[in-house]
Order: sequence, then structure tokens, then C-alpha cells
Amino acid sequence: MLNIKNLTISNAEKNLFSDLSLALNPGEVVTLTGVSGSGKSTLLNWVIGDLDPSFSATGELWLNQVRCDTLPVEARRIGLLFQDDLLFPHLSVGQNLAFALPARFRDGKARRQRVEQTLSNIGLDGFHDRDPATLSGGQRARVSLMRTLLAEPLALLLDEPFSKLDAVLRTQFRAFVFEQIEHQNIPTLLVTHDPADVPQAGRVIEISDWQHIHV
Repeated sequence: MLNIKNLTISNAEKNLFSDLSLALNPGEVVTLTGVSGSGKSTLLNWVIGDLDPSFSATGELWLNQVRCDTLPVEARRIGLLFQDDLLFPHLSVGQNLAFALPARFRDGKARRQRVEQTLSNIGLDGFHDRDPATLSGGQRARVSLMRTLLAEPLALLLDEPFSKLDAVLRTQFRAFVFEQIEHQNIPTLLVTHDPADVPQAGRVIEISDWQHIHV
């Protein structure tokens, strides 16, 4: 479970959020909506541990009974997927995926097998040595998501991850993402402007209302 407790984020001008609390269950996707500048990305930055120094924050972040807001970014085990895939251009597709593997995959053969199995699972058999520049938009999106998930995050943040895909790819990739979240049972915060991105029966929170709710 991902649990935000009594969060207040402010800068010199105003409070973005005041005494905000939110609990996400394993496998649940909660969608955040709101106009540009309303604080969606700032909230994600606080969760991941990269809040802009112009903001101050009080409150607590708990993930599976471990307090995380006092931990550095790399120790929080929270994945982040942007609208840009951010694949490393100097690495092959397989090397991009291997980069995310946990330290227990020290053996080169085991790393290769894990990556090859992942590529097979996402319909990209034989792509290990491909240059990421040769991939289609949908292929790049799938590789980017799986690189994030191979790091075995305990929670996931999605910051407009579907917005740069065309309508058909967006529908396909969105279904693929939600399938992976459900399969791995990861609590997820999704930021989007598109109502079609909201999972069926998923919770939706208008960010301007967060000064007034306790979930």
C-alpha cells in the first residue's frame, strides 16, 4: 500500500496542498486531473523524492509499512514513467532493459535470460541487439515501461505516459500498462488530462479539490 499522510506543500506564494492524505491499495490506479500548474507534477516529485527546492513540504509517505519520505530517491523503490520514453540511445534495447535489473542478477547469463524473457513477453523476440532508434513509438513505449518494472518498484507514478502516442497506440499501450500493474499488484498514481486514460471504475481526483478531502 502507498500512503500519503497529512501532506502540505507550499512555496513563497501559496500552499499547493494542505493536510492531504491518500491511501492506494496494491494494484489500484488512482488518477489525478487538473489544469497545468495545479501541482500534479510537484506532487509526483515529492513522492519520488525530487521536490524542487523552491517548495517546502511536511507530511509522511509510507510504502508497505516503511516510511519513505526520509529516504533518498534510489532507496524508495518507486518507479516513474514519463510521456517521453527516455531510452538510452547509446545502449541496445536489451542493454536498456538490463540496466534496470536488481543487483541480485549479477550473473551475465541470468541477466540475459531475464531480458530475453521480458522481450518475449512484450512481443519483441529477437530485439535484444536492436538500436532503440529503429523502434516504433509503441515498441519504445513498451520497452520503457518494462525497464521501469524490471527494477521491481513497489509503487508506480505515471506522468502523462500515453499523451504522445496516436489514438490506436494509446489505446493498446494503455491496456498493456494497466495489465502489467494488475499483474504485479503495484499501487499507481496516474496524472492525465484525458478522461479516456482512467481505468474502468478507477478513482479520479481533481487536484484542486485536494485541500478539502481526506481519502
